[in-house]
Amino acid sequence: MRTTLAVLVVLAVASGAAAGPLDAPGADKAVVCSACHGPGGQSPSNVMPILAGMPSWYLKKAVQDYAAGRRPSPEMEPYAKQVLQLGVDEIAAYFSGQTRQPAAVRPDAAAVERGRAAAAQCVVCHAASGKGDPGKGIPDITGQPQGYLQSQMLLFKADRRSPGDESLKALKAFFRQIADEQIVDLAAYYSSLR
Repeated sequence: MRTTLAVLVVLAVASGAAAGPLDAPGADKAVVCSACHGPGGQSPSNVMPILAGMPSWYLKKAVQDYAAGRRPSPEMEPYAKQVLQLGVDEIAAYFSGQTRQPAAVRPDAAAVERGRAAAAQCVVCHAASGKGDPGKGIPDITGQPQGYLQSQMLLFKADRRSPGDESLKALKAFFRQIADEQIVDLAAYYSSLR
């Protein structure tokens, strides 16, 4: 019986049996992120970002900024330091290679429409598609959970995200001019984009 089972396992591996997301390189190290960001980076939460499909360059920068305290977060800092020790390149590549499933919670349709109109001022950086511009370090924000997008915009507005970062000075000034209610609508709009 054991011999038969061993032969079946060897045959399955040799035949290239379909691998799951936990079989990809880096998955074993990325498990540390799963408690909050979900298996494979598919966050089930409205307030945690979806890491699946996020570009490696953006994930690496975020981890490095959290670990160094440049992006203050008492929750993320110890995990970011652990990711650096485990191998940020491998973990970032793992999440980058996963297919993003947009946020499960659908935003309010009226908020999405108000956000669509308000987003005209955001296309300069994030493009009409919301996909950003990797060459300028601007991330794709489409399909992220509305609560996460809203909290990040409010952190920019209060200069609590990456305080002192000169490259974000104009963005923070922009958000200071926007009412919190409009930030809710912008978050709904970008969360709705696929």
